[in-house]
Amino acid sequence: MKVVLGVSGGIAAYKACELLRLFTESGHEVRVVPTREALKFVGAPTWAALSGNPVSAEVWDDVHEVPHVRIGKSADLVVVAPATADVLAKAAHGLAGDLLTNTLLTATCPVVFAPAMHTEMWQHPATRANVATLRSRGAVVIDPASGRLTGADTGPGRLPDPDEIFQVCLRVARGRPLDLAGRKVVVSAGGTREAIDPVRYIGNRSSGLQGYALARTAAARGAEVTLVAANVSLPDPAGAAVIRVESAAELREAVLSASADADVVVMAAAVADFRPAARHDTKIKKTDGEPEAIHLVKNPDILAELGDRRREARSGPPTAPGTPSELAELVRGDTPGIGAGQEKAAGHGAGPQVIVGFAAETHDVLANGQAKLARKGCDLLVVNQVGEGLAFGTAGNAATVLVAGGEPVEVPFGPKEDLADTVWDLVATRLS
Repeated sequence: MKVVLGVSGGIAAYKACELLRLFTESGHEVRVVPTREALKFVGAPTWAALSGNPVSAEVWDDVHEVPHVRIGKSADLVVVAPATADVLAKAAHGLAGDLLTNTLLTATCPVVFAPAMHTEMWQHPATRANVATLRSRGAVVIDPASGRLTGADTGPGRLPDPDEIFQVCLRVARGRPLDLAGRKVVVSAGGTREAIDPVRYIGNRSSGLQGYALARTAAARGAEVTLVAANVSLPDPAGAAVIRVESAAELREAVLSASADADVVVMAAAVADFRPAARHDTKIKKTDGEPEAIHLVKNPDILAELGDRRREARSGPPTAPGTPSELAELVRGDTPGIGAGQEKAAGHGAGPQVIVGFAAETHDVLANGQAKLARKGCDLLVVNQVGEGLAFGTAGNAATVLVAGGEPVEVPFGPKEDLADTVWDLVATRLS
């Protein structure tokens, strides 16, 4: 793949060296096109040595090769990282004062922008309007991460981790549609922990890898992503706003709040079904004899609560739980008597909120999954078998996606991003 790496003039330009390495070490041919300002942070010899290709910021160099047209037209992918507010503005308004902006105007391939700037610049109405313009034209603009900026400042505007930008670029280059553009999605990931005392907890084996893959692929398809992460030690996916939680109660609060206006909610986190009835304030000491029994109580069922909230928003509070077939009708939107003004339970799209659940099963996988789909009232339920070496903590996954009112979709073992894309394909169909 021929990649053009545009680098604009921000302090994060040095991080683009790592992004360049990721592309070249994966076998891709990279041409670095910096702005004049970027060369004040990282010199042309560095870019040339790392890429193996000549570097220039000017349209006047090697004029006989017409670089201002040729570079963009021959590229398979253009990524600008970091993308400053200045470059975003020039790209949005079609200005072409240097080689990079000329390349952006002539590129017919997918284009990805990874902004990095101070928080005030990112949040300024002019920048937000420019980002919206670029997205409306089909460019992928990754929301920046939150964290330490230049000096002592902290906030949104930090360049995402180069490896996460790389992963988004690979998904975009593979031709995934921007069918989630303008959609707000909420994804939960990881495994909750329920405290026994200040030292011990009840937990599970979930690593968060599948939830992070869902967040990453949603961002690559143009979505505005909020990721609620429970006890996950992974770098933030590029383009996702991350909310970190620990317990099921904290995850519930974060998901319900973030999903109030979301188009899609994906509950990929492994949420503890039970928690200790009482939490000890001090560490439980080992004593002679048998330990004291730990009494458990049920945690809230967040997935069922999301389904209940949607049903209530569409048709008022239910007078009875309903039969599985009635729940399926509600999920499919077949319930008679629902007016146009009641179709939207949450989110800012045209249709009702889409809810996706996950079911980790050790036995009777499909039977348990079907029962859960009817009971929870969600649109899709991703069912996979778990156990030693299965699903939890692995790079790959296999699953069956149960579809309310439709046929199951089998997803063979493969990278977790492939399963994520299958889920988003099915979600996009329901959104449309």
